[in-house]
Amino acid sequence: MRLEERGVRLRLVAAARRLGALGFNHGKSGNISARSAKGFLITPSGKSYETMGVAELVSVDAQGVAQGPGSASSEWRLHRDLYDRHSGAGAVVHTHSPHATALACLRRPIPPFHYEVAFAGGRDIRCSGYATFGTQELSDMALAAIEGRKACLLANHGVVAYGATLEEALGLAEKVEALARIYCLALLAGEPTLLDDAEMARVAEKFRTYGK
Repeated sequence: MRLEERGVRLRLVAAARRLGALGFNHGKSGNISARSAKGFLITPSGKSYETMGVAELVSVDAQGVAQGPGSASSEWRLHRDLYDRHSGAGAVVHTHSPHATALACLRRPIPPFHYEVAFAGGRDIRCSGYATFGTQELSDMALAAIEGRKACLLANHGVVAYGATLEEALGLAEKVEALARIYCLALLAGEPTLLDDAEMARVAEKFRTYGK
């Protein structure tokens, strides 16, 4: 194993455990991946993040051929298709974070109630249509919902987010959950006032250089 690949594997395991510690993924739910020279590395199917080692991550190529001691996550198609469609994607994070998943179960997108919604790349965070987990149909639904964005909700399922780096993808998944929590709290008091498209466009432009 090359030193560079081992570094990616170590960061993937650390990120997967962080998702568990945050309460975003419980037990064996959710998955995470990072682009590699041959395709991408992804968490294995049916393996607890707490006991997962770097050697158990599965390598998947562009055709979906997997190499590893176990099977790739059932959502490997979603990860493969996101990498294929979005050249800037260096990592993909799929979670079942509670507040965002609650909205996904309501099939309710996150509207522009807060300017930080623009972190996901658009004026809102869409919710996809529903499809059975692990299917090509689910991947197709997700790609349609995430078009022009970097994150979306998956109906009756959870969240998917991507970024140029593993840290960026993880940070966006955390941001989506934080926004979902605030939105759920706001809905308890009524319907939030939404920002208009012009304001969201201004915010998106400011975010292009945010932190750089």
